[in-house]
Amino acid sequence: MKIQKLSVIVPVYNEKNTILKILDVIHAVPLAKEIIVIDDGSTDGTRELLRQHTVSREGFKVLFHEKNSGKGAAIRTGIQGASGDAVIIQDADLEYNPMDFMSLVSLMESANAQVIYGSRFSRKEKVTASWHRAVNGFLTTLTNCLYGAHLTDMETCYKLFRRPVIQGLPLTSNGFEIEVEMTAKLLRSGYKIVEAPISYKGRTFHEGKKIGWKDGVRAVQCLFYYRFSPFKA
Repeated sequence: MKIQKLSVIVPVYNEKNTILKILDVIHAVPLAKEIIVIDDGSTDGTRELLRQHTVSREGFKVLFHEKNSGKGAAIRTGIQGASGDAVIIQDADLEYNPMDFMSLVSLMESANAQVIYGSRFSRKEKVTASWHRAVNGFLTTLTNCLYGAHLTDMETCYKLFRRPVIQGLPLTSNGFEIEVEMTAKLLRSGYKIVEAPISYKGRTFHEGKKIGWKDGVRAVQCLFYYRFSPFKA
């Protein structure tokens, strides 16, 4: 089924150095789209940049959380406001290349898929620090074992959904564990997740990376919780 419009959800928290750059790249992608930016209580000047440069810009919808509630809360706000045929999540840093939207959307259309994940690791190239790949590999392997999946990158930011699919999931997570919750509930609902290779340039904590080891522990806990807890789609 043809995707007439793509909703791009951009959760952002304290990314004043990258937010306008990434929004320009997203805007340049030659697809009909709406760009939904959710500022999650930024305190570094990001909110002011968004108000100055995007609030009145065509194709943008900018929403503001009054306090920092977490990536999951921002994504859920964006999902609620999405109106496109398909929805994709885009981090506000420069690790992912929005031009990859083209191949992901094309695959969704040609395969008539409901869910596409962009995999950073399917090509076996080194695109991030060894420890980060090891942690991601562990979480992805655990996901595959618990849910009977065959993923290579469960924690990828680039998750592309048909809008009725993602809006139909009862999501409740506020933090980074939203990645686990979305994947777990998709798989438990019987959806097949198709993967496609994407480009990636990981940044360091010094450069602003926010996810840490505690988030990894939380992800493991959530994988078990969502596998065995009562669930109704």
